[in-house]
Amino acid sequence: MGTSGQGQSNYDLSFKILLVGDSAVGKSSLLVSFISNVVDDLSPTIGVDFKIKFLTVGEKRLKLTIWDTAGQERFRTLTSSYYRGAQGIILVYDVTRRDTFTNLSDVWAKELELYSTHEDCIKMLVGNKVDRESERVVSREEGITLAKELGCLFFECSAKTRQNVERCFEELALKIMEVPRLLEEGSSVKRNILKQKQEHQTPPTGGCCS
Repeated sequence: MGTSGQGQSNYDLSFKILLVGDSAVGKSSLLVSFISNVVDDLSPTIGVDFKIKFLTVGEKRLKLTIWDTAGQERFRTLTSSYYRGAQGIILVYDVTRRDTFTNLSDVWAKELELYSTHEDCIKMLVGNKVDRESERVVSREEGITLAKELGCLFFECSAKTRQNVERCFEELALKIMEVPRLLEEGSSVKRNILKQKQEHQTPPTGGCCS
């Protein structure tokens, strides 16, 4: 688990982001690249991991809790509950492996539709490993077309060179902030007000006086 940036209580909005896609497309690498600016060879995620990133986007201090899910079939039932409450979902594929691209519509988009609890959640399609351009088998145009079909934002990036990595997460956060319902839900101010109200409420007493 990791924390980056400002103090843990010093933020305006808190959002839950989910990374999904086939195993070895680079979900963990994207996350580590975004959190720590360093990417090493990572072993496959077992089940689910999450990391926290504090950043400022659009003059708002944000806390992003980013969940990294395992792509392997045997963990699929384990991760279904992690869709709950996610305001942003990033579907990742490897531009050098066509099966990881076709599985987005065949597997992951269907799973998202089944388990996501927010019809307003912002979805983003990310083609990773563009640093391996000579090995590319999925064109940028194909990615854009699929993103339109699935109603997703679209980015291509490289976790290895960090190309577009920060832009992916920042753009996703900006789009979440444009949806009033998601913005309201992510507001720490609102949560604190509700908490204070609950703490100061006292049970009603009998009788009347003025």
